[in-house]
Amino acid sequence: MMKQPQVLMFDLGGVLIENDTFSRLQALLSYAMSVAELKQKWLKSDAVRRFELGQCQPQEFAQAFLLEWSLPLTEQAFIAEFLSWPTGYYPGALAMLQTLRQSYRLVCLSNSNVLHWAKFGRLDQDFDLALSSHLLGAIKPDPAAFAMALAQCQATPDVVWYFDDSQANVLAAASMGIKAFHTDGFEAVRATLRANHLL
Repeated sequence: MMKQPQVLMFDLGGVLIENDTFSRLQALLSYAMSVAELKQKWLKSDAVRRFELGQCQPQEFAQAFLLEWSLPLTEQAFIAEFLSWPTGYYPGALAMLQTLRQSYRLVCLSNSNVLHWAKFGRLDQDFDLALSSHLLGAIKPDPAAFAMALAQCQATPDVVWYFDDSQANVLAAASMGIKAFHTDGFEAVRATLRANHLL
């Protein structure tokens, strides 16, 4: 029988928070790219990685991203656009977290940045521990991000279950001994939790 978790760890964008990044970015491009191609380019983007590691300020990020992706926007227009991409919790997500929190420690581990983290300022209220790459100085799927999250949780991998919409992040978490689930969208998260009798 599968060991029941003590800590439930969630990615945010595309899991608990609605995220229009790739559809909005696709609409801005003057060249055709599939969503799968966009996700790959995003993961490998030096501008994104540096910003999500907290290594540059918003203006510098905007400048580098616009150049890297050949986008015909001003830096100010891009920052306003970028800020709008995550729109808020999926309907029902907060209520689900409140239910789960009665039985488990809840943690979020997100590749995020100073702009989006500030936009969702209540994360410390919604989770027992809210972790972001730009504050940790480590980014998923790098193993260091999961090692630091486990240290911050003061938990061993065998008591942590992790939910993410990125297969690369799921594989990285699993390689650390964490029970990891690929859940693309909130309904997939809820269905996985129910299937494992956690909801």
